[in-house]
Amino acid sequence: MTEPLSVVQAVALSAGLAWASGLRLYLVLFLAGLLAHLGYLQLPASLDILKHPLVMGASGVMLLAETVADKVPGFDSFWDSLQTFVRIPAGALLAAFSLGVTDPALVTVAGLIGGTITAGTALSKAGGRLAINTSPEPFSNWTASISEEAAVLGGFWLMLAHPWAFLGLLALFLLLLVWLLPKLWRFVRGAIGRIAAFFRGGGSDANPPRV
Repeated sequence: MTEPLSVVQAVALSAGLAWASGLRLYLVLFLAGLLAHLGYLQLPASLDILKHPLVMGASGVMLLAETVADKVPGFDSFWDSLQTFVRIPAGALLAAFSLGVTDPALVTVAGLIGGTITAGTALSKAGGRLAINTSPEPFSNWTASISEEAAVLGGFWLMLAHPWAFLGLLALFLLLLVWLLPKLWRFVRGAIGRIAAFFRGGGSDANPPRV
């Protein structure tokens, strides 16, 4: 049997689930449910649903689909554009419910912060993948996909075994996002303009977007 999470562990779990959901939502759902089912993770009652066999089965099927989709150059960006609308609210809910509190104010604050973390991670992932897909070879795409999966698995271990270290690294990551997201936004905006110019017949005159 696992012991109840301390305050620091609960905060790390809340922030970690939000962060990881921006990269691999279905891996997060399946892994959290599996670890809880095996007794390695003490989830609050509000998240016990994650270890239900039907939920684990559904998240497992979606995990397999996402694992394949994320490694197909071009299609991964389409997948990200759709899944971003799922990842952000899901990350917010996981962050809110993982604290195991009933105070509506704390739940709301956790959801807002968690949703912001998920949004930043998801948007940086989508922008980064769009930049990678301008490369003519698939290996950088596969490397990025496998690296994201490894980051989620490593992040799960770190937030449970060393919550203070995880929170420190997460703070550094968020500071990096503040610097990175405007650059990715300029790249995405330029890429969209280039695609639009191509369909208008002006693709050859369009300048390649720069990060």
